[in-house]
Amino acid sequence: MTDASAPRPTLLQHTGFSYFVIAFIARLPFAMMVVGVLTLAVSARQSLSMGGLTSAAVGLGTACFGPLLGAASDRFGQRRVLLIVGIANGIALALFAWVVYSPASDAVMLACAFLIGATAPQVSPLSRSRLVTIIAEKLRGPRQERVFNATMAYESAADETVFVIGPFVVGVFASLIAPWAPLVAAAVITVVFVTAFAVHPTAPRRQTRAHDRPAGPVSELFRPALMVVVVGILGVGLFFGATLTSLTAFMDDRGVPEQAGLLYGIMGIGSAAFALGVAVFPERFARAWRWVLFGAVILAGTLALPFVTTIGQIAWALAAIGIGVGPTLVTQYSFGAERSPVGRSATVMTILGSAVIVGQSIGAAVTGEIAQSVGTQASLVLPAASAAIVMLCAIANVFLSRPRPL
Repeated sequence: MTDASAPRPTLLQHTGFSYFVIAFIARLPFAMMVVGVLTLAVSARQSLSMGGLTSAAVGLGTACFGPLLGAASDRFGQRRVLLIVGIANGIALALFAWVVYSPASDAVMLACAFLIGATAPQVSPLSRSRLVTIIAEKLRGPRQERVFNATMAYESAADETVFVIGPFVVGVFASLIAPWAPLVAAAVITVVFVTAFAVHPTAPRRQTRAHDRPAGPVSELFRPALMVVVVGILGVGLFFGATLTSLTAFMDDRGVPEQAGLLYGIMGIGSAAFALGVAVFPERFARAWRWVLFGAVILAGTLALPFVTTIGQIAWALAAIGIGVGPTLVTQYSFGAERSPVGRSATVMTILGSAVIVGQSIGAAVTGEIAQSVGTQASLVLPAASAAIVMLCAIANVFLSRPRPL
């Protein structure tokens, strides 16, 4: 006979602590690949423009195949899909590191960069999808919403952390060993930890097919309420790419480009901290208005970037911007999970994750070209343009979040 007063299992008890360690490390290569490809291409081919093109090729590969990998995970289960793409991505990363130094043409190098993006394991969105399913099926009662909010906050904080650690690790490996070292390291991490993530007991055979309900139609993925979230999170990705690249140009003007990652980390620390803080926001602070408020913080901070003249000033601006980035990402992913069609959670989360990396790739490519052809000050305007996209989507989301009249 079951004791009704006995404490119910927590999310951590359902997943085990090892799950969060494995999932955290497994998503690191995803944050390293764009910067790693950019760094290696510029170093080996001596062309900032080619570096930008290879970054864009990575993003294009992710845009084309990332959502398909999510759909495949919904249909066939995460384990099978991740085992295949994890090995394929490890090979693609190592292959690019070899091709870039070979006599192969730029076209071959771009094809390899595209392959890296196309096979990128979508650990972060699939982890969200996996945890959301566990919360929906295993945790009942009033604590479900609280655990959901805390989980979305943690996942976004984890993303923020790896997107700061990733460029930093690339810089350290490239400086201490060689420009090819970050991609080789990413290949090893991918093969080992993505495989561990794939075979973890939490991986369901079929994702998000709770209660045997049929999956919602594909057309539901294009509803305005969901598309505004996709475009909004694409804006955050654009912001990441534009900020890191313009910051690199800013530091390069001062003779210390390798310190760009350290300054970028200032933004990431505050972002991760405030992302975790979302879990304690009162329920009356509606998600739609959270996006508006913290999107405005990002926009206000980026508007100051074109006017900074010292490293200290840009550090303060980045610290202020970080306050808005984490909570914005948490809110966007929460809307994505809430608005996912039945049976398509992994698809939606993968689309959102792909939008970040696509935006980062485009932002890095465009900003790098402008920094080289026009100048650093012009490139520092692009983070504000990206933030404006995030803000416009936040305002549109307020109207789309209003309950429809009966």
